[in-house]
Amino acid sequence: MIPRGSGIGSEKQREGRYVLVPDRKVVRELLTRYASLRIAQAERHVPTAARELEDLSYTLCVMMGTSSIHDAIAKADALLLTKGRSEAADVDGENGLTLVG
Repeated sequence: MIPRGSGIGSEKQREGRYVLVPDRKVVRELLTRYASLRIAQAERHVPTAARELEDLSYTLCVMMGTSSIHDAIAKADALLLTKGRSEAADVDGENGLTLVG
């Protein structure tokens, strides 16, 4: 689920079209939570964590405009590596690590 005020903005593209662009901080938080849940599930399967992981996977897919969690993670990583990365690193402590290698 995507909460209100989830940090999705828009940028005007050519030909007067707008494209939704997720906020980098929100994307980073979702990726961090996704990774934590994946690790927890690998260590010990917990039904409530499995449900949260499923919900989070869906949210990432919707935010990144994909139908596969692998594609969503790849797009999220690419977004975090685009312009503004150095500014985000100074403010948010981003260390340049990605989930897709």
